[in-house]
Amino acid sequence: MNYLFASAAALAVTAPACAQEISLKPVAEARLRYEGADQTGLADETSQALTVRARAGLTARSGALSATVVGQGTLAIVDDYYDGVNGAATRPIISDPQNVALYIAQLQYRTKALIVTGGRQKIALDDERLVGNVAFRDNAQTFDAVRAELTPARGVKLDVSYAWSVRTIWGFQGNGARQQAVSGDNIFANLSWATPVGALTGFAYLVDQDEAAVQAFRLSSQTYGARLEGTQALSKAAKIGYQLSYARQSDYHRNPNDYSADYWLADLLLDVRGWKLNAGYEVLGASNGLPFTSFQTPLGTNFKFQGWADKFLTTPANGIRDLYVGGGYGWKQVGPLTGVSLQAVWHRFDSDRLDQHYGNEWNLIASAKAGKTALSVRYAQYEAKEMATDTEKLWLQADWSI
Repeated sequence: MNYLFASAAALAVTAPACAQEISLKPVAEARLRYEGADQTGLADETSQALTVRARAGLTARSGALSATVVGQGTLAIVDDYYDGVNGAATRPIISDPQNVALYIAQLQYRTKALIVTGGRQKIALDDERLVGNVAFRDNAQTFDAVRAELTPARGVKLDVSYAWSVRTIWGFQGNGARQQAVSGDNIFANLSWATPVGALTGFAYLVDQDEAAVQAFRLSSQTYGARLEGTQALSKAAKIGYQLSYARQSDYHRNPNDYSADYWLADLLLDVRGWKLNAGYEVLGASNGLPFTSFQTPLGTNFKFQGWADKFLTTPANGIRDLYVGGGYGWKQVGPLTGVSLQAVWHRFDSDRLDQHYGNEWNLIASAKAGKTALSVRYAQYEAKEMATDTEKLWLQADWSI
């Protein structure tokens, strides 16, 4: 908490020294979700969870300075599951422990050219592959950090954060390798430039997992890379989107391993009158085949990548290659529902070394909005070949916010 008070003091001195009117804005969110999992090879192959999560808080703003405090709580109405910290690991994991926490506690100074945020906050960078909020899980990931976002010229942005603690999805009951919080001197920096072909970003992420219980420091890494993301109109009715990324990762700080591994991503999306076709290839490279010497993403929003069955949240020792194709269609309105969408994605997972075929996975989702409530149904089916076991998952979810 000393860091939080120091951050608050630093931000306070940057604010204008004149009295201004204070505006108040409430924060209120609620989520109800059913998640069921069926995984072969376990003593009890099924898990079922019905959870409700609520967040409430307030943002007070005066001129360029604002303060936000948000608390959250997660309650399991049906708790027939292993949540990662409670229950028996003999059944499928559903990573939503019951929890009560201070979710956001930040001060922010905001002008057109500069934003400085200090305290407990959300940080989501690029596509969240390396640094993200893990918003899908009930107890999302936040950071105790100081962040500066500088826009010195039109189309140019420098974003630098120093985080001394990562508040994990495991909540106040977190223990062992799944800590409530992981300390360390983390530095996230990227410089982006808006070019005619898209946003070009160079980044450096120094991840310091400075807790012996968390894989004996083996998740500390330094990653440097570049990313291009953009869209181009093909006609009045069609456009194409693309993402290209490359990064190089190696050991950092107290990591006892000596390794280096590459990351590649190429992704294309064709959008024609509501129809979307997507294809991509993502590689998290291997080094020498030892555990935790492949490209790791411990602070990323990993649920977004490599299938919703969550088989590859930790990259296998031999790395992973993910070839995926998908498509969908969307309607602006169907009866009382808006933003209606249907999507399907198929993945083929292979190793980066030793030519292993890990397995295949289907992901399906239907989503829509009814007023202020977002509704979704998801399904994932993983067919194991040489990695993990067959798994099916189903989600029914409703999110509401003011």
